[in-house]
Amino acid sequence: MTIHSRQNAIAWLTLLAMPGLGPVRLQALLDALGSAPAILHAPDQAWRAAGLPPSVIAGRHSTDQARVAAAIAWLEADPRHHLITWDDPNYPPLLKELHDAPPVLFAIGDVSLLAQPQLAIVGSRHPTTGGRKHARAFSQHLSRCGMIITSGLAQGVDAEAHIGALRAGSPTIAVMGTGPDIVYPRAHRQLAADIVDRGGLLLSEYLPGTGPHRDNFPRRNRIISGLSLGTLVVEASVKSGSLITARLASEQGREVFAIPGSIHNPLARGCHRLIRDGAKLVETADDILEELSHKLHGYLVESEAPGRTAGSEAPETAPACDPEYAALLAHLGYDPLHIDELVESSGLTPEAVSSMLLMLELDGQVESLPDGRYVRILKHLAE
Repeated sequence: MTIHSRQNAIAWLTLLAMPGLGPVRLQALLDALGSAPAILHAPDQAWRAAGLPPSVIAGRHSTDQARVAAAIAWLEADPRHHLITWDDPNYPPLLKELHDAPPVLFAIGDVSLLAQPQLAIVGSRHPTTGGRKHARAFSQHLSRCGMIITSGLAQGVDAEAHIGALRAGSPTIAVMGTGPDIVYPRAHRQLAADIVDRGGLLLSEYLPGTGPHRDNFPRRNRIISGLSLGTLVVEASVKSGSLITARLASEQGREVFAIPGSIHNPLARGCHRLIRDGAKLVETADDILEELSHKLHGYLVESEAPGRTAGSEAPETAPACDPEYAALLAHLGYDPLHIDELVESSGLTPEAVSSMLLMLELDGQVESLPDGRYVRILKHLAE
């Protein structure tokens, strides 16, 4: 880091550490004064003229300099650590369109990914087995086609989206709700390391040392959607944070996609609400590529995935091609059914149905639900 860039970084970090100085107010100061160092050295009168309230002006004189010093130390600790500011050419252009775009981004990894077309994949932290497989399969296919998959490093759909991209041999971007030095949940520390080691990027608007405060994650969602051309919601309840991301994407003028599901699946209801509100119903990855094709010219590549596109329906084979298993699958369909209903409709004994369902579950063709029901899943989406 040169002396000039270090001084500029200190100015930005000092502003970021000031209490009450959020993105909107900082943008007003930038419009009035031109640069971070100019803002920092301007008199209080200039801040008042830019519309800053007295409480914020008073707070500029009590900035936590220890946090600024810690952030500088973090930046200088590893060449893969980056500070991306509003005036940096690496600042993602789509994100810059937001009225509340973060003034500073901390990054670990390949910052050039921010200039490539991205698709956000989000969903439930506790998806069904089918939801996990959908997230992973769509991510794999779209990654192979040249899109960068962006998500939030959370449990469930987020993690599957990142893993799908990595399994396709492609980089992925994880937007964090903590400082760049703290991985949350802790169980995803290896996943975060893999993302960086395989050419991806970790991104945060929060100073190093910032823990997983509850309010950080809804704010993080605007970055996920703001970076992306569109947002795909895989599974979500009607109160899911993923619907916040989808709403933000819509407000930002980005496309919103949703995968429909069974009317009996509570994690499909959020997606169904989005579709009713105007989101694009998605059955295959090609639905997304077709919708975004005018924005992806020159970026897409031919997918190496054999056969059908991820998300396309394909025939399944029951264990050992047994006709009784095939008949049971036909009775089950794709809506959840209780085992008693299957016994009645199939004409088989309870013992036979129970044994066959266990074998089908081990074979990855059905999923057991907590209330004693079973649902058929698409075998071509298995890992």
